[in-house]
Amino acid sequence: MKPEGVAEPDAVSEGETEEKPLTPAEMDRYECRSCGNTYEPVKGDSRGNIPSGVPFRELPTDWRCSVCGASQTQFSNIGPAGQASGFKENLSYGFGVNTLTPGQKNLLIFGALGIAVLFFLSLYGLR
Repeated sequence: MKPEGVAEPDAVSEGETEEKPLTPAEMDRYECRSCGNTYEPVKGDSRGNIPSGVPFRELPTDWRCSVCGASQTQFSNIGPAGQASGFKENLSYGFGVNTLTPGQKNLLIFGALGIAVLFFLSLYGLR
């Protein structure tokens, strides 16, 4: 029997949550505001000798954009790849369009425009 109030060394105490390290796919991407280059932790930076899996916050202080040479302060967080853009609490509003990734939204918008153009071109066949 163990005395009360003594926790096992491996046990997590109440109120604490054990944080798992993020996988590179869950890490945020950062986009250079000067040239549009995107630093993705999944890919790393071959020009700057940065291996894959290094988060943006852990890059060396002298690291610069591999395209235009801008400093790290010129980068803005654009979130993880393949996730819906916007605040998480707002994703449940609307007709479900908020939960689409940017690529899915592009497909929806330009697909609808393509169908509309085909519809209006088909009106020329009427006489």
